[in-house]
Amino acid sequence: MRLAVYCDGGVVVTTPLGVNQNIIDKFVADKKQWLSDKINFFKSADSKSIRTFSQEDYSNNKDEALKLVIDRIRTFNRKFKFSYNSMSIKNQKTRWGSCSKNKNLKFNYKIIFLPKKQQDYIIAHELCHLKEFNHSRKFWSLVEKVMPDYLEIKKELRNHELSYK
Repeated sequence: MRLAVYCDGGVVVTTPLGVNQNIIDKFVADKKQWLSDKINFFKSADSKSIRTFSQEDYSNNKDEALKLVIDRIRTFNRKFKFSYNSMSIKNQKTRWGSCSKNKNLKFNYKIIFLPKKQQDYIIAHELCHLKEFNHSRKFWSLVEKVMPDYLEIKKELRNHELSYK
């Protein structure tokens, strides 16, 4: 299950088909404090500091994002030598990147607006899924080999997730 709060105050719960309403209600209730914190953050945020993006932004920036990601994948893959089937740039609302079981990599075009360390973390994270398709200890150990300060970067990235829609 997934819970998202958007800068307009909207709250969305995403669940697999057929999940019992009682389970959904408990999930939301367990996240009550987190929900309150996020809603209050957006209420108190200066609306000028929250950037929103349009389809035109995507069209204007996807090629630059593609070049960035291809370059960084080449750099990281000098060490990893991981193979993947395809790589694409998308306009995703809730994810910076993803890796499918079919070894297809997808990255959010908004990655180009992040600091370099955060860009590298996202790209390295998805590449590591090519070897460890989970978030196990082995996976995080692999990420740490490339980015020893990944925990700090991951924490900083959460702040950007709040301001990018």
